[in-house]
Amino acid sequence: MKTQEQEKIKNDLDKKFQKVLKTPEGFDFFMAIHDFIEHIESNQSLSGVLSSRVKSNRELKIPGKYEYLKQIYQGIEDVHGQAGVDLGHTRYMALIELNKIKNKNVSENNPFWKKRELSRKLTGEIYKKLRPETKII
Repeated sequence: MKTQEQEKIKNDLDKKFQKVLKTPEGFDFFMAIHDFIEHIESNQSLSGVLSSRVKSNRELKIPGKYEYLKQIYQGIEDVHGQAGVDLGHTRYMALIELNKIKNKNVSENNPFWKKRELSRKLTGEIYKKLRPETKII
């Protein structure tokens, strides 16, 4: 039973990663990253692989890369969250920038928009760490 569950987790991760690769630039792209990170966060078997306690992760700077993608995840959560909640500066700025993208108000001054291809690349690096046996097309 556990092997079937693990296989489903991996298959779902594969689907979410493919969606990140195939989704064109725009708010839906950031939603795809959100869904990818949400899947990792909801499965300890995946999130544990990215631990900063693992030396190879630190050498590859995986924790920092993953943290950047988690900012996108949290920003999307905040976009859909409750108004009037004190988010702190970093989360508030992410919320503002992602809302601009959602409203199709994009420019290279928006840090998330400016780094959209980096975000796609980082997602690939995280995926490769989680699924080293899988070839990225």
